[in-house]
Amino acid sequence: MTTRAREVNDVDDVVARMRALDAALPPRDGVAVFNRVYLTVTEELRHRIATRAFADPAGAAELGTRFAARYLAAVTAGPRDAPACWRPLLQLRHHRGVRPLQFALAGINAHVGHDLALAVVDAARALDREPPSLERDFDRVGELLTAIEERVREELMPGPDLLDVADPLTHLAGAWSLERARDAAWAGARVLWSLRGLPEMYEEFTEKLDTGVGLIGRFLLTPLDR
Repeated sequence: MTTRAREVNDVDDVVARMRALDAALPPRDGVAVFNRVYLTVTEELRHRIATRAFADPAGAAELGTRFAARYLAAVTAGPRDAPACWRPLLQLRHHRGVRPLQFALAGINAHVGHDLALAVVDAARALDREPPSLERDFDRVGELLTAIEERVREELMPGPDLLDVADPLTHLAGAWSLERARDAAWAGARVLWSLRGLPEMYEEFTEKLDTGVGLIGRFLLTPLDR
């Protein structure tokens, strides 16, 4: 299922909307947990674009904006209308048996596993370029996501005094890899680009990608508290 975002103008607009979500949502809400993570990423992305840390600031800004637009569309659409990859988080966002780390990883999984591949294609079309021209900045954005994910794991994992309770969480979190998700997103973008002239196959591949990522999200949100 394809969800269209209300038009997002630029990275500044993205930051403003994420801050508005942060102010509106209860702190323990699963979407709020992920939104705080993503807001940190986007603020750092904006800083790096402004300081010309990217080889192609315009391309990085376009990719970052298109990427965020898909997230904003999903979380404002509601569980029934959102892509399948986002439904587990939207449906279980208030479940007391799901830990904050699980919410954060489920959001990263949906956004990187599904939205990132589509955002590369969106950006390439908007810039009238081929996806390989965005690969360098794609990798730089990926490095930023990896740094944030490491910090999230450190901040949201329970301390040593709770290791017995945390064992299932440690196993679950260790089974998912952002690096593999990023690699799959780039491969998915290349496949989608090759299928852009074949609408039926493009939609079929997008749907299968969406449902597969959604299944992983459902596992990541397995309630662990007794």
